[in-house]
Amino acid sequence: MLRIGNASGFYGDRFAAFREMLTGGPLDVLTGDYLAELTMLILARDRLKDQRLGYAKTFLRQLEECLGLALDGGVRLVVNAGGLNPAKLAADIRELAGRQGLAARVGHVEGDDLLPRAAEFGWPAGLLAANAYLGAFGIAECLNAGADIVVTGRVTDAALVAGPAIAHFGWGPQDLDALAGAVVAGHVLECGAQATGGNYAFFGELDATRPGFPLAELHADGSSVITKHPGTGGAVTTGTVTAQLLYETAGPRYAGPDVTARLDTVRLTQEGPDRVRIDGVRGEAPPPTLKTGLNRLGGWRNEAVFVLTGLDIDAKAALVRTQLEQALAPDHPAELRWTLARTDHPDAGSEEEASALLRLTVRDTDQARVGRAVSAAAVELGLASYPGFHLTALPGPGAPYGVFEAAYVAAKAVDHTAVLPDGTRTAVPPAPATRELADVPPPALPRPLEPGPTRRAPLGLVAGARSGDKGGDANLGVWARGEDGWRWLAHTLTVQRLRELLPETAGLTITRHLLPNLRAVNFTIQGLLGEGVAAQARFDPQAKALGEWLRARHLDIPEALL
Repeated sequence: MLRIGNASGFYGDRFAAFREMLTGGPLDVLTGDYLAELTMLILARDRLKDQRLGYAKTFLRQLEECLGLALDGGVRLVVNAGGLNPAKLAADIRELAGRQGLAARVGHVEGDDLLPRAAEFGWPAGLLAANAYLGAFGIAECLNAGADIVVTGRVTDAALVAGPAIAHFGWGPQDLDALAGAVVAGHVLECGAQATGGNYAFFGELDATRPGFPLAELHADGSSVITKHPGTGGAVTTGTVTAQLLYETAGPRYAGPDVTARLDTVRLTQEGPDRVRIDGVRGEAPPPTLKTGLNRLGGWRNEAVFVLTGLDIDAKAALVRTQLEQALAPDHPAELRWTLARTDHPDAGSEEEASALLRLTVRDTDQARVGRAVSAAAVELGLASYPGFHLTALPGPGAPYGVFEAAYVAAKAVDHTAVLPDGTRTAVPPAPATRELADVPPPALPRPLEPGPTRRAPLGLVAGARSGDKGGDANLGVWARGEDGWRWLAHTLTVQRLRELLPETAGLTITRHLLPNLRAVNFTIQGLLGEGVAAQARFDPQAKALGEWLRARHLDIPEALL
């Protein structure tokens, strides 16, 4: 058995988690996931200021207090904190170890950075970062060479778990089922406390105050048990694991550089308190291409939020909108977006509860059009607009926004390289066999529930949900808590019904996938998030709360389920 823990789900996660995981119980490997689409843009901007930067500096600070703990305990560390500069982070770790009088063998993985080759792939000029998602075999090479710490740039999140499993069990590219099992375990671990009750739809049923971080007990066949250190908060249940399995995935085929994991073959079993077994996972050859994240600056944005209080909210909103648009004409920003949040209550007991928020968001490639011009136009209305006029804050000078796009390149065109602790550079070949991705025929629907009385109630009383982002698309997974609930959900929550419940999705392409083994429906909503999280085109730019909005919507639910 190989015990792999996680101590970071994003850049900015709980700083103390590394120490907590290293001291909370036995581990063989501790991983940390620091990278996301937005993070790559942040690191790219860091690198613009200083070529020595571009990695997640938090990890180095965590190591200052935890490196000795890990080495003394024989726990190997595998992190993607290298970001855009894994070689520099590896060098800085060696320097840190030297200052502390410790002998740390550090390897790193590179080859994901394709920015110098942008023209070769036909990508537009002006990119800040272009990084292919590498697989797990480079990590395994470093570990097999004796590395105590492996630093990567952009690898798939699940590779942080699959790499140590490959090294430990001696798997090869042909061991597709075992690799798929490790990828699924890695996906469960990659977002930290989201697997142990963090952001969980039914958080009231567990101790959600300070969830512990998850770990996986991996076995040679790729099966695993998801658990956590004893005495830590949260819980590990089939529900918390299901929620994370649905997060930012889509259909039954979950593709990666080493294997395509079939999510429709995953079996979850509650083995005991805080222990969920994952087995039955089947794997297929990966696609011949690697996903590549392209980050660039899209332009400049600014916003002003007007507070509308009391009566005549709609009329007040119409007045200030007309005034602002007249003031900005004719040289107005390329994009003006108005949203009115009716947070006001009638006959409210406090001024805040009597107020609605009108948000103006502007975007343009010219900072001048979104900066002082917008700020001045909003402020100059201070004594000449609706009664009770005020802003939540003064508009700023405008800020740059980013755009994320996904591209795909042939895996054989990427120079995946493991740099071993002794400096040896080892080429990591792409998967020897590949398979083009294709849709899986939809499974048969379960037998519908027998007709009976219904009650108008929120969907969230009988179903959980978790949502997130992939570029400009939103992912929304919904699961039932029992077999009867699944029989109802599969027939009820169609694409058309989702459009009715979430009117914001009107006109967008929506794809529905059924995962009967998880009693789940998974939706991809294309274009809901515009050009991605960094563009901030939407109130909730990562669709984190889209699932909770859906759960709050009312529909006719069989009373037998309630």
